Amino acid sequence: MTRRGRAAGLGVALCVLVVAAAVAAGAAPGVGDPARGEAIYARCQACHALAYDRTGPHHCGLFGRRAGSVPGFTYSPAMVRSGIVWNGSTLDRFLTNPTRMVPGTLMGYAGIADPQERADLIAWLRQATVSGECAH
Repeated sequence: MTRRGRAAGLGVALCVLVVAAAVAAGAAPGVGDPARGEAIYARCQACHALAYDRTGPHHCGLFGRRAGSVPGFTYSPAMVRSGIVWNGSTLDRFLTNPTRMVPGTLMGYAGIADPQERADLIAWLRQATVSGECAH
């Protein structure tokens, strides 16, 4: 193998490691803009709030929480059994198409098709669910 070939192979291996580390850390694909994410969250507020339950469970403390585990909130059996732990990656997949990821979920939302919008929303949720009204 030539020096150029070894360098190219090393570059590919490094890229694979970076992506694998991001996935393992629960990072959502893409870089999100929290300011745009806040505007996107307005769509969620028909059913969700940060600090209290509505039709959907509250979002404070979302990252690292097991799906279907907010005390006192009634979830579908499918959500409770899903085994999902919310992080950037699981949120990205769920927000793409909730009923595809968790058939039987009570969340009647079609999902967010645009990957950038999902990344923006997740970036905002990452900040908002640990600060402000969630910090109390």
